[in-house]
Amino acid sequence: MTTPPFAAPTAADIDAVSRQLGRPARNVIGIAARCVCGNPTVVATRPRLDDGTPFPTLYYLSHPAATAAISTLEANGVMAQLQQLLADETVGADYLAAHHAYLADREGLEFVEEIAGISAGGMPLRVKCLHALAGHALAAGPGVNPIGDLALEQAEWSPLVCQCD
Repeated sequence: MTTPPFAAPTAADIDAVSRQLGRPARNVIGIAARCVCGNPTVVATRPRLDDGTPFPTLYYLSHPAATAAISTLEANGVMAQLQQLLADETVGADYLAAHHAYLADREGLEFVEEIAGISAGGMPLRVKCLHALAGHALAAGPGVNPIGDLALEQAEWSPLVCQCD
């Protein structure tokens, strides 16, 4: 195992995430991205939950304004438009690389055989969940996940402008 690319959450972080989600935060092992004000935006979740369930979604978008903006994109059919971009050789190759980067991050924390090779958001062949892809893009930084980056560019939310309650 390697050192995670994020710090362990504080008690204040867990309280903030619980408020964001409207339920107790579970199995959070880090805050992978933050709002400019410092509040959590993306949490990192353990690859195997406390009850033993495999959990492939390492990066989980928790910020309510970000989640709402990405939900609007999904409702407006943006996933189908982004799916078409995967036919471009460069975009497809970059998306495959994002899939491998995601797997490396998760498997660097813990290898879970049941989810080996499965990342999130439909990677590497489909655009299935923009929330997971945007979460990965925010956690990894620009240029790692091309579809997540494009979703964030189209969203009516920015990690550079605080929209926290």
